Amino acid sequence: MAYGSQPRWTDRSAATQVEIDVGLRQYMLRIYNYMASALALTGIVAYVAAAGGRDSFIAHIYNTPLMWLVILAPLGLVMLMSFGINRLSATAAQGIFWLYAGLMGLSMSTIFLVYTGTSIARVFFITAGTFAAMSLYGYTTRRDLTQFGSFLFMGLIGIIIAGLVNMFIGSSALQFAISVIGVVVFTGLTAFDTQRIKATYVQYAYADGVDAAGKRSVYDALSLYLNFINLFMLLLQLLGNRNSN
Repeated sequence: MAYGSQPRWTDRSAATQVEIDVGLRQYMLRIYNYMASALALTGIVAYVAAAGGRDSFIAHIYNTPLMWLVILAPLGLVMLMSFGINRLSATAAQGIFWLYAGLMGLSMSTIFLVYTGTSIARVFFITAGTFAAMSLYGYTTRRDLTQFGSFLFMGLIGIIIAGLVNMFIGSSALQFAISVIGVVVFTGLTAFDTQRIKATYVQYAYADGVDAAGKRSVYDALSLYLNFINLFMLLLQLLGNRNSN
């Protein structure tokens, strides 16, 4: 009888693994859909806000104290989501996520005043290809990327500190170094975060309720969205062609 019970246990285990695999694919698809929609919203807002060039809405905003609201509001929202995600409902988390994407579009709209449209499009597709390759690597690799987590985090902190310092000294050499190191860091973070998201889903596949899973998917989409945006901006600084006027 002992041998007769073994196939039933194996079948249940295999069925459970299949359910987890299907659920993981659906979860990752939801995250990528959130992220792609947020990027589309950011791009539309940025393009509309910069329409008209030097006479555009964003050009007038940047000549007023409202400039600081445009710059700092996204930072406030991402901190709210990072530290208050457990107290937010899934609907509230989604609302903040879409608001953040829209405000990021407003904040990034100045790139249309600085860089040519052709170079913005070219760098966007380069970023998309790099992001897709590294996210796929993070999803499929069997190598544990957590060993690089502390290194990537230290690199991120270093970039932030160097960026703040360079706001005062305005060194082009330092800005170039920040951009190069930043590309490496956010490329690595894309793979790292993808693997982290996958591992977290498998760990809590049956522990979370619907609301908790919904909030987690928004937060995970935000992580990948930020990696994409930062990678795009850094590559634009390295590869973008500036407007002549």
